[in-house]
Amino acid sequence: MRAVVCRHEKLTVEDRPEVPLGRGQVRLEVLRCGICGSDLHARTGMDDWADLGAKIGYARLARQGDGLVFGHEFSGAVAEYGPKCKQELPTGTPVVAVPIVRNGDDVDPIGLSPHADGAYAEQVIVQEPMMMAVPNGLPADVAAMTEPMAVAWHAVRRGEVKKKDVAIVIGCGPVGLGVILALKARGVATVVASDFSPGRRALATRCGADVVIDPAVGSPFEGAERWGHLTNSRDAFELLMGTREKLGKLPVGWWHLWRLGEKLGAMPKRPVIFECVGVPGIIESIVDAAPIMSRVVVVGVCVGTDHFTPFMAINKEIDLRFVLAYTPLEFRDTLHLLAEGKMDPRPMVTSTVGLDGVADAFTALGDPEAQAKILVDPRLPARA
Repeated sequence: MRAVVCRHEKLTVEDRPEVPLGRGQVRLEVLRCGICGSDLHARTGMDDWADLGAKIGYARLARQGDGLVFGHEFSGAVAEYGPKCKQELPTGTPVVAVPIVRNGDDVDPIGLSPHADGAYAEQVIVQEPMMMAVPNGLPADVAAMTEPMAVAWHAVRRGEVKKKDVAIVIGCGPVGLGVILALKARGVATVVASDFSPGRRALATRCGADVVIDPAVGSPFEGAERWGHLTNSRDAFELLMGTREKLGKLPVGWWHLWRLGEKLGAMPKRPVIFECVGVPGIIESIVDAAPIMSRVVVVGVCVGTDHFTPFMAINKEIDLRFVLAYTPLEFRDTLHLLAEGKMDPRPMVTSTVGLDGVADAFTALGDPEAQAKILVDPRLPARA
């Protein structure tokens, strides 16, 4: 089996032996696999990731010398069933799968652990209960986007965004573009997107952003007053005082009316902000500039040490949430949103390469004007 192997930061195409299937495992022929930003970072930061994984009780992430096959955003076709499988889907059925696999008493993330090779390869092994048939004849390239779109769908759900909320997306790389698509699929009327890259701002518009901002010349929070968001402590104090004074003029105890208002959701408007950059300093910049009572959902993965000033977050009552991955149900729901045309990630797919083109693709993804999401098709012919 041909596969792209990362060893000491170098990507090479190698022939790998076919791994025997374990209990409940299924071998897939890989049709497409997306190159994820986490793969780009892991290529050089694998040891740091492994150290952090050990801190949270998982010591099976790959290290630089392990010879890792990346690839957790994939679609495939059923090729072979292992022992104790139900075999509910015929061989050849197009499928996707939540990228985790059981190895004895451990569960390993596909494409991030040396115990679970990823899909930069001709084949990949998945767990049968995590596998789902692709509905409605969804093309392999779109089906392969189920995993990153599920990340975005989970982030939007964790943000508890309502249709009339203003959603602000900071960073329009693949993560931010996915969040924009998920927000529009959820019916959010106003999505503001911010990125320094003209190319990524153009993609944000194609993915449905209603307002697109270049942060070099403007702030994504500039429309706060127009949207009814509180931008300073004076306005917040005035709202508290003014509401109390108005309720005190009514022939009912003001506290009863205040309590009723809270039950009915009569709270100050605030945006839901999605941090999709993942570099140190971004959280602090958002906390400093965001309107009062903003909800901030951190989607971008920052491995380095970061900091912010709690005083600012406290005085603004900033709601800070962090997200990771998705549930199997969210993965399934995302697949069906794609199959029903409610999310269309095709604008963000900028190129497709074979296994021999993966190393160059990693380099190309360093230019935000040229590439956003590159897919790998292992069936494309090798270079002459």
